[in-house]
Amino acid sequence: MTHMPSSRSLVSGREMFSAFVSDDHAINALYQICSEFGWSSDVVYPGGLHNAVQTLAVSSSPSILFVDISQAQNPLSDINSLAEVCEPGTIVIACGHLNDVRLYRDLLASGIQDYLLMPLNPDQLRDAFAHAQALLNQPKPETMSDQSPVALGVLGVRGGCGATSFATGLAWSLAAQEGRLTALLDLDLHFGTGALQLDLEPGRGLTDAIENPARIDGLFLERSMVKASDRLAILSAEASLTQPVISDGTGFMVLQQEVISAFECTVVDLPRSLALYQPNLLAMLTHIILVSETTLASARDCYRMLAWLKAVAPQTQVQIVLNKVGSAAGNEISRSDFEASIERKVDFTLPDDPKSARQAAKLGKALSAANPTSRLAGAFNGFASKLMQAELNQGDKNSPSPTDKKGRATGWFSLRGLSEKLSRRAMTCRLILPYHWDNHHCCWGFSGSEPDVSGFGRRRACRRCPAVKGN
Repeated sequence: MTHMPSSRSLVSGREMFSAFVSDDHAINALYQICSEFGWSSDVVYPGGLHNAVQTLAVSSSPSILFVDISQAQNPLSDINSLAEVCEPGTIVIACGHLNDVRLYRDLLASGIQDYLLMPLNPDQLRDAFAHAQALLNQPKPETMSDQSPVALGVLGVRGGCGATSFATGLAWSLAAQEGRLTALLDLDLHFGTGALQLDLEPGRGLTDAIENPARIDGLFLERSMVKASDRLAILSAEASLTQPVISDGTGFMVLQQEVISAFECTVVDLPRSLALYQPNLLAMLTHIILVSETTLASARDCYRMLAWLKAVAPQTQVQIVLNKVGSAAGNEISRSDFEASIERKVDFTLPDDPKSARQAAKLGKALSAANPTSRLAGAFNGFASKLMQAELNQGDKNSPSPTDKKGRATGWFSLRGLSEKLSRRAMTCRLILPYHWDNHHCCWGFSGSEPDVSGFGRRRACRRCPAVKGN
């Protein structure tokens, strides 16, 4: 049974739908659904996942792709191969015989829209395709503004001071209140809670990116990041505690740079231990926000981190945020004593609001979204507004040249691949090279004029970059 393609069969020069299945019953069911949706049955091909990869490697991918993974020996690996030949924006629906919740979650984390169990029935297919069409017909967000990307690094001066909650709340306010395309990048691979606070599955993309930085490009990010809203995407992880993540630091640097270049605002939840091990990440940020409490230990560590940041990231704006101000239990030291201890003024304060914090945790929402009328929500929205206004004022003073705008990504997940960037191996001191370890000594990748504050011993010349000279 063959149906002529209708006007609904093509979208922007692409086929609306294609299917690759190896089961006769599934093929007959797809013929019936294609007729109902006005799609040609000629785009239902035999062969399954392997045939899909081979076919799409030499032809354009459809808007909706249905693929049978029942015969794949390693479905997750083969799905990654499929992702490499699919165009960005392709909605992929898989089917198979294996009823395994872990496989289902892994497939969703890899970017699959849905996984259907075989044997297929028409109602099951009809619902899946109707949902896929609804996703395609959703209005796209506005394109990115001409302002330079804003990259915010959030560090807690001590554990438990609320840095992750602040990063999540700030990212939400930037997206919802300020209307900015925003990314939240939680770099705590094993214990990060950025996705957890928004009741989202973190996926496996972040761990894969750190271990295999060569895979990082626009398509990889599109399939790895989890959408919390139309303007907020999250990249987080819950890496296995029994399988440590091995990295020389290149993956962190490449990933952070790729995300920053793709979004108007990027909020990086940066663990202190990683910042100390990889200070090159700080050089990419436009702002560093230190979150602290009004305790004596926090004041001491805040002072130490300010001195360290002045040495490793002198060009980055540093702001101090005091959390849990006005606690009913009383603060250990006053704000004036805290400022005297760190020898500078505090930039912003967050009120102590345990009721709103508990409500946000129960609802799985950001602090600024769980109770929009609370003092905490007003504080987050005020900080985001103040931050963006300062950036606009700075942009008016320093209007970007055409060269600054060249190659800017424009739209939701319209990301640049690595091939459109400078070669990562050609990066020199300006972007700060990653560590290279040798007998517990590290190469910072800074020029010889930079102070040695690593505490890990002497620096030596970096073999990867002849422009960098050690002391």
